[in-house]
Amino acid sequence: MAEFTLPANSKITSGTHHKAPDGASNVRTFQIYRWSPDDDANPRLDRFDVDLDDCGPMVLDALIKIKSEQDSSLTFRRSCREGICGSCSMNIDGTNTLACLKSISEVKGEVKIFPLPHMPVVKDLVPDLSNAYRQLASIEPWLKADEDAPDGEERRQSPEQREKLDGLWECVLCFSCSTACPSYWWNSDEYLGPAVLLQAYRWVADSRDERTDERLDALDDSFALYRCHTIMNCAKTCPKGLNPGKAIAGIKSEIASR
Repeated sequence: MAEFTLPANSKITSGTHHKAPDGASNVRTFQIYRWSPDDDANPRLDRFDVDLDDCGPMVLDALIKIKSEQDSSLTFRRSCREGICGSCSMNIDGTNTLACLKSISEVKGEVKIFPLPHMPVVKDLVPDLSNAYRQLASIEPWLKADEDAPDGEERRQSPEQREKLDGLWECVLCFSCSTACPSYWWNSDEYLGPAVLLQAYRWVADSRDERTDERLDALDDSFALYRCHTIMNCAKTCPKGLNPGKAIAGIKSEIASR
């Protein structure tokens, strides 16, 4: 299990065990991290028994059922339920992923759910992503061009130019990769991390963008870019099957070839 950011001199304690309704025969237990920094001295692990015969197949379905029927104070983020918004990223069974894409059947035994590791916790399964979003804004993730597109026309690309964006545009900014990266754990104040660097390369690789040199100059920094040590946790944990390490290598290659 990955480590998690805890207050000084604190430890995770055992919490409440919520039993399934009488008569439930297909029961799975969910261990869920609970902590409100404003109210609790220590985090705790609450256990919830869920009748899977009356629950959807995904971990997010179980969380919604638990919040609706057993403990309305349980706090987590979720939105689209289709794996395209990145809201419900959390650590499930020791791996950062999206709760809406993680099948309960993939987990053996009790389902252990924690917030994304090495991030400040707002409450329960909600991490504070303020720093990650500041870093995303710093790379200016939008198209930059000197001239406006012709009236009523698109900025055209060849199939080969468009293909270079595959494996980049699919990122949903769940930050599962960044929070699985030891380099980001140690240097998150300066290292941009795999999620943001993948987004940066998405615009470096886009033939329609006209600020490539400006972007590369901003990224050419010993901490912002070069703290990556190709551990490749990012590619292993990405719930969309992307490879941020390859994108980071692409940025380095672009800088070296100038």
